[in-house]
Amino acid sequence: QVELVETGGGLVQAGGSLRLSCASSGDTLTKSSVAWFRQLPGEEQEFVSTLIWHTDGATSETTYYSDSVEGRFTISRDNAQNAIYLQMNNLGPEDTGVYYCAATPLVYMSDSFYFRKDSYSAWGQGTQVTVDS
Repeated sequence: QVELVETGGGLVQAGGSLRLSCASSGDTLTKSSVAWFRQLPGEEQEFVSTLIWHTDGATSETTYYSDSVEGRFTISRDNAQNAIYLQMNNLGPEDTGVYYCAATPLVYMSDSFYFRKDSYSAWGQGTQVTVDS
């Protein structure tokens, strides 16, 4: 069973950076696809980024980002640490919210499934990111 814990949230000035971490205290994340979602104030939880693991082993992992974070955020993983990360640069007040990491061992036929929160079985408790203008 995968149990996820996010860290790294906090208060930052507009234009600043934060790096969120998500560690698994249970099973390895190595053969899982992972993602970050966020919930902005007063809104539904939304997709931020995903890193899709491919079963053939020969294909490098595929990453996707929402339009609102493309070019500013970078998702990555460290298998040795059994962790995933979200590097967030050039943050703005519109990025303020609670950020969640998620993981799934399932392989979907279409990459679009990885944008959906119900595609993930393991979730962290969330970490607050506040960007002060």
